[in-house]
Amino acid sequence: MRIPLDYYRILGLPLAASEEQLRQAYSDRRQQLPRREYSQVAINSRKQLIEEAYVVLSDPKERRAYDQIYLAHAYGSERENNPTVAVENRAVDHDSIESQGLSIEINPEELAGALLILQELGEYELVLKLGHPYLTNNNSTGVQVGKTPETSEFSDIDPQRADVVLTVALACLELGREEWQQGHYENAAASLETGDQLLAHFGLFPNVQAEIQADLYRLRPYRILELLALPLEKTAERKQGLQLLQDILDDRGGIDGTGNDYSGLNIDDFLRFIQQLRNHLTVAEQHQLFEAESRRPSGVAIYLAVYALIARGFTQRQPALIQQAKQMLIRLGKRQDVHLEQSLCALMLGQTEEATRVLELSQEYEALAFIREHSQNSPDLLPGLCLYGEHWLQNDVFPNFRDLLKQQASLKDYFADRRVQTYLEQLPTQAETNYEGSTTNQPSHAPTQINPQSYGSDPNIVYGQFPNSRTYSAKSPLQSSSSSPTSPTHSTTEDTRVDMPVIPVSGVERASRSNNYYMNGSARDDVHSHPQTPRRRKPNQSPHSRGHYREQRPPAASRRRRSASRGGNAKMRLLWVVVTTLASLLVLWLAISTTIKFVHNALRPAPTLQGQQLSIQINEPPLTIPERNSKPQFPTGKLTEVTAEEVIQTWLATKSAALGPNHEIDSLENILIGSALTQWQLVAQQDKADNRYRKYEHSVKVESLEIDPTDQEHAAVQASVTEATSFYENGLLNQQKSSKETVRVRYNLVRKPDGWRIREISVLNKVS
Repeated sequence: MRIPLDYYRILGLPLAASEEQLRQAYSDRRQQLPRREYSQVAINSRKQLIEEAYVVLSDPKERRAYDQIYLAHAYGSERENNPTVAVENRAVDHDSIESQGLSIEINPEELAGALLILQELGEYELVLKLGHPYLTNNNSTGVQVGKTPETSEFSDIDPQRADVVLTVALACLELGREEWQQGHYENAAASLETGDQLLAHFGLFPNVQAEIQADLYRLRPYRILELLALPLEKTAERKQGLQLLQDILDDRGGIDGTGNDYSGLNIDDFLRFIQQLRNHLTVAEQHQLFEAESRRPSGVAIYLAVYALIARGFTQRQPALIQQAKQMLIRLGKRQDVHLEQSLCALMLGQTEEATRVLELSQEYEALAFIREHSQNSPDLLPGLCLYGEHWLQNDVFPNFRDLLKQQASLKDYFADRRVQTYLEQLPTQAETNYEGSTTNQPSHAPTQINPQSYGSDPNIVYGQFPNSRTYSAKSPLQSSSSSPTSPTHSTTEDTRVDMPVIPVSGVERASRSNNYYMNGSARDDVHSHPQTPRRRKPNQSPHSRGHYREQRPPAASRRRRSASRGGNAKMRLLWVVVTTLASLLVLWLAISTTIKFVHNALRPAPTLQGQQLSIQINEPPLTIPERNSKPQFPTGKLTEVTAEEVIQTWLATKSAALGPNHEIDSLENILIGSALTQWQLVAQQDKADNRYRKYEHSVKVESLEIDPTDQEHAAVQASVTEATSFYENGLLNQQKSSKETVRVRYNLVRKPDGWRIREISVLNKVS
């Protein structure tokens, strides 16, 4: 069979490699060993292919003939029909090469070694294309590869079959990681699941299978976001996303649970994930999800369920859902201040007196100030509360549901609905008064607030804040810039009029309505209208005042007190004289010293400055100071050896940071692109996962710079790099893995708008 490979790719060499580079590459490839799970058969097969490539290329005559065929297929007219650059076989049969195409003919027992080389070269899709037919055709059990059989025994599997299984599984793992980096999360999951099913089917390599499963667990949050962000018409895919979300919640034991779902997200990270997830869910989906989660129980789920119930109840004109949200808030009130939400629920249920009474218990001072401001010309707080309620629904509630983004909040329309009126008329006449914990003035304990600046740099997660934190957006009641007469920022000097909805009054409030409640937290101090209200004493006043005791003191005690008072006054006058004298002397001394210094400076001539003077101001630095999180500036314009060395120095510094103890992996994007970026990101992530890091010392010498005159956007730099590596595992220095060597490296550069980037790095040889 034929494998699309060529001898230059097998050795990792360019076409113009020298004999010294050829010998060094051959030595390096022989010393590089694959994973320890491979059998000796696969290792020997790989070694034999490397030796064949070296034999052909080390013979000058054979190499010239080989290069002619290579160039003919690579750059000739046949390239359009055969874009894969690969070359013919060990016998170098020229006729066969041109007729069969660029490939290497191998024996069936050498398949594992050839696939291993392709896997090392990153040809993962090609490995799957060649490996799957082999495993399917040689599957003696009749079980389809990729499907886990109920009972299957592979104890007598031949070594090459196991090596092919391992290579295909590793190709699935690496292909999944590449697609993960590109943001194709479902494709990544499909590749990883294929490798997992393959290993489970054959019952081989449990360590590799565990590695694949770990990636699948870490990938689940990304898959959920991708699936739920799909259009609502994609019901099957979105249903799969909801099921994955439920699996994670079950593994964690709820939204704020402490179980391990193996995603790598701690509690704060998972709360951020849930907050972003809400923007992809409809109000019905959130209602179903969070109401079920609130039964675990979960305080966060209860709060999120309340928002879903209020949003669904208001928009679908189902006050029964708002009544349910109100009851859940009473449960939640044991742990935090939710009186504002309770008041708004009571308002939407037509319980205006209760809404005003509960509002007075809230400690949301900004909201209270807004409500008070817009109720100044009213006997009660209902105008401000209604206006705040509409702003709250529009800006804090509806934006968290994907199907309510364009929904308008109008209490007038809500109360005008016949369904709402019918339900409110049937409410029990006894007003709700059982607000647990409402009589205390202790500080409330709100759920965890989310800081948008705290999670990385994963580009797929948008951080926000849970609704209970009540941070207002640009359209919020406290920060709106609207000039509407009903705008929250409208001047209080004008007569602010609010179009009040007609609110059905339920219960006792149908008989009478009290308007004596104000935002100061107490009723009016009108003794006649409130005969049972005791008069308030002045601050710090008690029944046992000083006058009360003075009338009962004997005259002798009074005389002794007055005598002691006169003695104390004399001492105070003496102390005051001493202090005044010292202060006067101090002021006199300061005046004399200042005068002497002024005269001395006036008599001494000022130095004469020569030449043009620098223009330096106190409030501006002499040099531009970059911001803390600004990206580094890279050389732009025409590339010279000096700027090329700066690019390489930048890369080596970035490499030290990415593989160092702080694992600054994101910095790699500032200097690398393409395959080089993907390769080093994987290396850095693996080091971080394995709790290891490296410290480097580098020195660079640029040897050559190649720029195509017809293409000024690309360049190649060859440099000699001396690298001293200190390798640390679990915080301890590993002397065996530490090294110092000098290598000759080729860097392929490409110009970007903000500077030069490295897209490929090739080690040519070691310098002795």
